[in-house]
Amino acid sequence: MSVSALVRRISDGGQAPRTERTLRLDRRIRTVLVTETRGAAALLAATVLALVWANLPGDSYETLWHTEFGVGLGGAAITEDLRHWINDGLMVFFFLLAGMEIRRELSFGDLRDRRAATVPILAAVGGMVVPAVIFAVLTAGTSAQHAWGMAMATDIAFALGVLALVGPRCPANVRVFLLTLAVVDDIGAILVIAVVYTEAIHPVPLLVAAVLLGVALAMRAAGVWRATPYFVVGVALWVATVESGLHPTIVGVVFGLLTPAFLARTADLDRLERILHKFRREPGPEAARTLSIAAQGAVSSNDRLQYLLRPWTSFVIVPLFALANAGVVLSPEVLSRAVTSPVTIGVFAALVAGKTLGIWGASAIVARTGLGRLPTGVRLPQVLSVGAVAGIGFTVSLFIAELALTDEQVRDEAKIGILAAAVAATGLGWLLFRITGRRTATGEATALRPPVEPTGEHHRGPLDAPIELVQFGDYECPFCREAAPAVAELLARHPGRLRYVWRHLPLDEIHPYARRAAQAAEAAAAQNAFWPMHDRLITAESLDDDALAEIARAAGLDVPRFTVDLDTAIIAAQVDADVRSAHDSGADGTPTFFLNGTRVDGPLDAVIAAVDQAAEAVPA
Repeated sequence: MSVSALVRRISDGGQAPRTERTLRLDRRIRTVLVTETRGAAALLAATVLALVWANLPGDSYETLWHTEFGVGLGGAAITEDLRHWINDGLMVFFFLLAGMEIRRELSFGDLRDRRAATVPILAAVGGMVVPAVIFAVLTAGTSAQHAWGMAMATDIAFALGVLALVGPRCPANVRVFLLTLAVVDDIGAILVIAVVYTEAIHPVPLLVAAVLLGVALAMRAAGVWRATPYFVVGVALWVATVESGLHPTIVGVVFGLLTPAFLARTADLDRLERILHKFRREPGPEAARTLSIAAQGAVSSNDRLQYLLRPWTSFVIVPLFALANAGVVLSPEVLSRAVTSPVTIGVFAALVAGKTLGIWGASAIVARTGLGRLPTGVRLPQVLSVGAVAGIGFTVSLFIAELALTDEQVRDEAKIGILAAAVAATGLGWLLFRITGRRTATGEATALRPPVEPTGEHHRGPLDAPIELVQFGDYECPFCREAAPAVAELLARHPGRLRYVWRHLPLDEIHPYARRAAQAAEAAAAQNAFWPMHDRLITAESLDDDALAEIARAAGLDVPRFTVDLDTAIIAAQVDADVRSAHDSGADGTPTFFLNGTRVDGPLDAVIAAVDQAAEAVPA
């Protein structure tokens, strides 16, 4: 909903450890956060330009945005001014992106895991309800009271820009928490726009829109995945929605929610590899087209569209929206009126104080009552800082102001409050991170959770050994392969004193076969052959299903039984339990080692030295 600093560098003598690291949504999240953070600069520039332009002599700012533009066919036409084309047309792509992000989070993001999602979901709810109540109370009896939706929104681009300024005082997991919270915030804002700020409904165009939506669903059920047919249906649906009275941005949200999201599947990657080999043998235009189609099919349309659209929305559409809507005349009389205006005071207080208190208060209640748990590396003082930064409503706040307020004078007062709140929330968030964010990501969770069980773990060495070394590993990680001989040497050097435990941490989006290999190791454990399978997996060149079957045969397993066990829920659950343990322990990459329950940071040499030092303190 970070990350430029998502790949953590754990220093040891100035050298980075040889590990592969990920944080929940790894590479894709890093791309999202970098793009959104840079987009904040473009958004800020457009806002400043709009304010300067609106305050120049003459009326060129309003004259341009009130220029009418029409699109028609025969006798039918839609004519709107340029501001409405941006707000009702281009912003559909912004909400399309929001819908796709929501779909992806619901499919396999933080919103899929109930325990992980409880805190950000309820924090987002608190961050919407409390500001709305504050605004409604402060504007009671005025014509602006029904515009409480302005106080609910969070501008993720600006918020991430502030976190980038905070730098290492804002750990990577805090950024991911803000993204998850912002996705829920988007859902709330979208529902408010659809339900509260929709004018009179016209049934015939609404029926046409419903039919067109059915066509889109039928195309999806038929397996149509190319964008062109959906674009044609989407344009027709947009026109029908405009005529129905519903706000047309709902089209973007609906199409975003319908866009399939999935991780790369082993079968698709194997097929792509076969086509690539064929293309190398017989290169030609037909083979190239087949290869292109197979490559696109291996990546979900959700990911492909987000990759294509995000730069356009971050650097063009949202800044253009700010340019068209953020221009307010800041004359002395307007400012003096705004200082005492209930709508200006209401939206300012709701965003700055309401967001901060709502998000922090809901998180504290949920965490302390045991209804949910804060993500690894996120503490309540940092949630307070996140709540302050979330008070930057800006884009969606301005959007709702245009929808809810028809009086131009009141709308300008609301915009002044939104702009002032963005400045104040930025300063407050920065200050709170300075005060509460002194512990960086490398200083967060260092304890193994849960501790090693006396039985039931995959271990080498005696159960009662005084030294315990736990490794979170990934069978596709080259650094885990490099670590394997060193671990074997440690076990040989300290017999009877060292117990070595392996826990799985497959980095799914970096290594497409890693989870399957982890499940293969667990399937082998069902036949009491975990370590023979493990030793072959850690050195295997290929880990597709055919290779796994051959490895199982070489390890002396019952291959038919192995093949059946590989796809059972209990095997998948065992891998998932290790992954949860890694997240709870603050292990975001492989290999990560814990010595006697405490994480050992640094390169492999530091791990070896720590084990040898611990062994020296134990009698032979």
